[in-house]
Amino acid sequence: MSKDLSGNANRFIIFSVFFTARAYYPVLAILFIDLGLTLDQFVMLNFVWAITIFLFEVPSGALADTIGRRKLLIAASALMLVEMLCLLFASWSSGAMLLTLCILNRICSGLSEACASGADEALAYDSLPEQNRTLAWDQLLARVMRWRSIGFVVAMIMGGILYDPEVLNIVLPQNNTIDAETAHRLPVILVLVQAIICLLITLRMREPEHAIAGAKLENSWEHILASTRWILTTPKTLVVIAIGVAVDSIVRNFATINSSYYRLVDLPEWTYGFLGALFGVMGFIIPGIAKRLNEKFSLFANLLFIVMCTLIGLIALVPAWPIYGLIPAIFVFSMMFFLGFTVSRVLHEEAESSRRATVLSVKGLIFNLGYGLFSLVFSILLAHFPDSPDGNALRNTLLWQVPFFALVTLVLLTWANVKLKNRN
Repeated sequence: MSKDLSGNANRFIIFSVFFTARAYYPVLAILFIDLGLTLDQFVMLNFVWAITIFLFEVPSGALADTIGRRKLLIAASALMLVEMLCLLFASWSSGAMLLTLCILNRICSGLSEACASGADEALAYDSLPEQNRTLAWDQLLARVMRWRSIGFVVAMIMGGILYDPEVLNIVLPQNNTIDAETAHRLPVILVLVQAIICLLITLRMREPEHAIAGAKLENSWEHILASTRWILTTPKTLVVIAIGVAVDSIVRNFATINSSYYRLVDLPEWTYGFLGALFGVMGFIIPGIAKRLNEKFSLFANLLFIVMCTLIGLIALVPAWPIYGLIPAIFVFSMMFFLGFTVSRVLHEEAESSRRATVLSVKGLIFNLGYGLFSLVFSILLAHFPDSPDGNALRNTLLWQVPFFALVTLVLLTWANVKLKNRN
């Protein structure tokens, strides 16, 4: 008797929303800084996160293709739970214990992301009816990105407000005021609840049949190598991953330190959550635009559009205009949605079911390794530049990343144009 997989699509949407739309995101950098870390230590922690992903991303994808995607998603949810407990306990610690708990938080976060990366989309994709599956996936992908956006709107607003004790104390009765230390824990507690919801949802998922399910674990590495060779010899896949990692690493690094940039451009802390909500609204709108652009124009044209828009945004970040510096930040963040849709569409279109989760994991590994290496360089530059006057180090580092991005993407676009023409 065949399994009823019809509920997996909605479960995938719910899991994706609660797993990705986390209430501490609008204050992530200043959350660690207010715990007692420096900005360069925080950026270095993201390098630890990326190294963890580098070590476990692809093996987890191969495990998803062999022992099952559902089991990996359950593991991802459990690790998210441990990750948030580490951060919660870190808020009561200091010194070496604080740094240790923050490192454990980043390791658990990397492991959780590695387990979920590829497994969630592969489970959802293989749960769709085989007839017109590509069209159904485009529609489901657009739906999940819109629901993620709604989740981000709610989570970002709540996270920003909960983190700011001044705003909370305006709402609360005078005899029930809370201090900053308590307020700073509230977004973490909220994400802890989200982790519990993710765990409950993944336990209800059903495993779809796919080509190599139940294969022996010792064959996983052969499967990884075969899938990696397939990526390297498939022009569209290779091009979209190579250019994608160049854009993703620099934009995601900026997204990680965005709250420090907001302080630099004189935005009050209570606005950070509303800004996250604004980006969530963009994520609701942009996938539809990205879908039409991908259907109307070639892959190279879409990648060129993403690169040029990202470069313009990075240049406009450098002056860090008070208040108005928010405009280029919004522009840069919007490119993440265009890139995410384009990469996902190409990989699902090109990959077979038997290697889908592994291919997505290889993509995730490359993206996260690129992000980690760029974060390492960014943290070194931050530590190198004097931070006097306030924000000088961040301003100079934002300036140095512009020519680096321009040179790398120029080389990649030239190569991609030749590669795709030869394929045709």
